[in-house]
Amino acid sequence: MNGAGLVQIYVFVLAGFVGYLVITRVPSLLHTPLMSATNAISAISLVGSLVAAGSDQNRLATILGFVAVTSATINVVGGFLITDRMLRMFKRGEKPGGKGEAGK
Repeated sequence: MNGAGLVQIYVFVLAGFVGYLVITRVPSLLHTPLMSATNAISAISLVGSLVAAGSDQNRLATILGFVAVTSATINVVGGFLITDRMLRMFKRGEKPGGKGEAGK
């Protein structure tokens, strides 16, 4: 393994460690906005995977691009579903005597 590969592994491990520390310290109030931001990042990776799948370099690149498109799509859709569910938890229900009482 050359020096560049070692630096790449070091950066990957360091990014994983820092990401874990940052995510575990996020208060629950900020979870929904953070999910929205990560959905946007996932959408950018979806565009990149579409480019990789359509580049027609060779068969392996097309297969890996297809896997990346599938994974990124699942991640984006799942993220939006979870964000929507979290936002519904914060909606207030109707007060008793609300709509039906106005006409009396």
